[in-house]
Amino acid sequence: MILAAALTLLAKPIVIYVSPSGNDNWTGEYVQRRGSKGPLRTLEAARLRVRKLEDGKRPVDVLILPSSKEEILDKPFVLTPEDSGTVQAPVTYRSVGAPATFSGMQRLAMKRGSDGCWRAALSQVTAVSEVFVDGRRRLPARLPLKGYFTIEAAVPPSPRAEGKGHDRFQYRPGDVRSTWLDDDSAEFVMFHNWIASRLRPGQIDPTSRTVMFKSPTCNPSDWAALRSGDRYLVENVPEGLVPGTWCFDRRERELTYQPLPGEDPTKTKVEIPRLPYCVEFRGEPSKRRFVEHVQVMGLNFRGSRWALDGDGRSFPQAEADLSGAIRLSGTRHCLFAATNVYQCGEYAFDVGESCQDIWIKNSNFEDLGAGGVKIGLMPLVKDPALVTGNVTVDGCTIVGGGRVHPAGIGVWIGSSAHNTVRNNWIEDFTYTGVSVGWSWGYGESGAHHNLIEGNTIKDIGQGVLSDMGGVYLLGVAPGTVVRGNRISNVRSYSYGGWGLYTDEGSTGVLLENNVVFGTKSAGFHQHYGKENVVRNNVFAFGDEHQLMRTRKEDHLSFTFEHNIVLFKRGELLGSNWEQPGFDMRSNLYWREDGASFDFAGKDFAAWQRTGQDQGSLISDPLFADPERGDFRLKAGSPAGRVGFVPVAALAPTKAPWKRYSKLERRWP
Repeated sequence: MILAAALTLLAKPIVIYVSPSGNDNWTGEYVQRRGSKGPLRTLEAARLRVRKLEDGKRPVDVLILPSSKEEILDKPFVLTPEDSGTVQAPVTYRSVGAPATFSGMQRLAMKRGSDGCWRAALSQVTAVSEVFVDGRRRLPARLPLKGYFTIEAAVPPSPRAEGKGHDRFQYRPGDVRSTWLDDDSAEFVMFHNWIASRLRPGQIDPTSRTVMFKSPTCNPSDWAALRSGDRYLVENVPEGLVPGTWCFDRRERELTYQPLPGEDPTKTKVEIPRLPYCVEFRGEPSKRRFVEHVQVMGLNFRGSRWALDGDGRSFPQAEADLSGAIRLSGTRHCLFAATNVYQCGEYAFDVGESCQDIWIKNSNFEDLGAGGVKIGLMPLVKDPALVTGNVTVDGCTIVGGGRVHPAGIGVWIGSSAHNTVRNNWIEDFTYTGVSVGWSWGYGESGAHHNLIEGNTIKDIGQGVLSDMGGVYLLGVAPGTVVRGNRISNVRSYSYGGWGLYTDEGSTGVLLENNVVFGTKSAGFHQHYGKENVVRNNVFAFGDEHQLMRTRKEDHLSFTFEHNIVLFKRGELLGSNWEQPGFDMRSNLYWREDGASFDFAGKDFAAWQRTGQDQGSLISDPLFADPERGDFRLKAGSPAGRVGFVPVAALAPTKAPWKRYSKLERRWP
C-alpha cells in the first residue's frame, strides 16, 4: 500500500493548456496547435476537460499561457464536487510565466455630448455603483462637493418602520432637492457610529424639509438612528458632477461621465463590473459532497459587481452579509497562492459555509468595495462536519478597502475556529483591520483558537466611522492569540479609534508582543470581558488616552503585565478604572516630555498602594526612534527590569508590494 501511494505521487501529471489564442474545440494537449490538439481557450473548457481525464491517480495541471490581454469571463468560473482532485492527485489551475488576468468587466461605448460629458446607454442595467476609467476607480457624483451634509433634526420613525429601524429625518435648507425623486437614482449614504446605511428616498417634503426613505436602517437602536448632527452624503446625482465623476439615471438607463482633461472617448477605456462574482467553489454540504484538493496559483481576477438594485441597504456591523469575488462553500483542502483580486464590489474572498483546510497565500487584494477576506458564517454552527475552520491567510497584501461599503474589514472571522491570519499587510481601510468573533457577551461562541500573528495593520478608520480596532475581538474566545502585530494610525470619526480592542464578552484572549502606535482613542481598550492577558506589548502615542477600560466587573477582566507605554499627550488611563477587575504589574511607563502624569487620578505611589503595578517603573524606555516607528531598544534600556522581551515587531516595516499606488480617497 505504501509503495503504491509513493508511485502515485511520482506519477507524471496530466497537462492541459489554455491560451487566449486557443480553441475550446481542441483537446488542450499542446502549447501549439497540432490539428485538433492545440490549447483550449477558456477556463470553462479546461474544467470540462479535467472531468474527462481526472482519474484520481495522476495530478492534473491546467497551465494558462501568457497573454498581454485580459481574458473576459462570460460567466463566473464555477467548480462543483465533480471537479475535485484527490490528496494524491490534486487539480491545479496556474499561470505559466506572468499571471493571467480574468476580468468580469464590461467595456462601455461612450459618446461625447454637446455639454462635454460622455454618455452610454445601458438598457440591461438597473443600477451602477462602480465605474473604472483606464483601470482606475472613478467616484460617483455627490453632494456636497466637499465634506458632509448634517441632519438638522431627528424625526420619529414612520409607523411602518417603528420597531424595525429609522426611516426619516429633517434636512437643512438647500441640502436636498425634491427633483431627485424623478429618476429614482439618488443614494443617501447615512453615517452612523460603526456602519453606513445606503438608502433611496421615497418621499421628500420641501415644506417640512423631511426625507422619508423607502426602507429603514437595520436596527431601531440609537446606534442606527438618524440623529441631529449625523453626517450623510447624497451620491449619484447630476448636480454633483465634476471632472472625473459619473452618475447613472435608473429610469433612462444611461450612464453619464464628466471626463478629466485629456481624456478621449475614442481612446479611454470606461468599464463597469458585469459579473456578480468571478469564481465559485460550490460544494453540497448538506449531502456531504465537497470541492476538494484544487489549487489555484498565479491568477488575477478583476471586477465583480455590487449595486444598490433595491430600495436600500443597512447592515449592523462589518458588512458581514456581503459575499466575495471568489466564493467558497462546501470546500476542503484547497490552496490559493498568488491569487490576486482587484476592483471588486464586495469582499475579495468569502470562505463561507462548511469550508475547512483552506490556504490563501501570497496574494494581493486591492481596491475593494468592502473588505479583503471573510472566514465563516455569522450563525453558530454546531455540527463539526459543517463548521468552517482551519483557514490560513498568510503573506497577503490587503489594501484599499471600504470603497463602496465603508464598514468593510481587512480580514473578518465570524463563528469560526482554528484559523490563522499571519504576516499580512493590511492598509487603507475605513473600519477595522482584523475582526474576530460574532457573539456578544458571555454566551456560546464559535470563534476560538484563532491566531492573528505578525501582521502590519495601518491607516485604519481615517475619520470615517467610529468604534473600531486595528484588531477587534468579540465574545468568548479561548485559545485566541493576537501576537507580534504592528498596528498604527487608527483614526475614528468620534470615539473608538483603538489599536487592540477586546469588545463585549471577550474571554480567554492573549495579546502579546504587539506594537501599537498613533491611535486616536487608546492603544488598548477593553469594553468588558474575562481573563484576558495583555503582556509584552508596546503602546505608544495615543492622542486621547493610552489605555482604556469601560466596564467594572467582579471577575478578573484582564491582566496587564510586562508592557511599555510611551506617550506625549492625553491621559494614561481613560474611562473607568474603578477596582477590582484587573491586575496590572511589571510595566514601564514614560511621558516623552518628562511631564508628570497620574493613574486614574492617583499619583504613582498612591496607585501602587491599591495593589496595582507592583514591580512597575516610570522611566524612559530608550527606543531608537519612536517618532519614525522604530521601537528597537537602545543599550541601557530599563525595559528588561520589568520583564519586557524585545520582539520583531519593534523594528519598522516596509510595504512588500510594488503594484499598489495610493487609491483615490472615497470618503471625505
